[in-house]
Amino acid sequence: MKKRIGEPWMPAPACSATLAGITLNLLVRDIEASVAFATGVLGATAIYKDPDFAALRNSAGEWCLHADHTYDGHPLSALLGEPGTRGRGAELRVHGYSPDAAEAAARARGDRVLAPATDKGHGLREVYILDPDGYTWVVDELARTA
Repeated sequence: MKKRIGEPWMPAPACSATLAGITLNLLVRDIEASVAFATGVLGATAIYKDPDFAALRNSAGEWCLHADHTYDGHPLSALLGEPGTRGRGAELRVHGYSPDAAEAAARARGDRVLAPATDKGHGLREVYILDPDGYTWVVDELARTA
């Protein structure tokens, strides 16, 4: 059941007409917590948010968050209550944003840092951070030693 009161930021058909290529939609337990992570750790801006949905943007692109409760009757709804980390095995990468800044922000917020900012042999400096729903975000930029 949707919790939004009033009209959305744009009608769904109009939003759908803007989509192209690959899009990223994440199902989350708490829109506010996930928006706070994205803005505080990933340098994102909330284009729009309500209790059901948020659209976010940063230097890497745009993505959407959908609250679990909005997926009633959706094929994924039966899986949402299963235990375990969401998105296990997937990396959501944000290129061109400081992994050191993201790590510092994540630690200050109490988010789980899986691996600290490190220069890798493939030429990127990257940090691995879990968001409130357990999705793995890898923030990277060109390594200082590259």
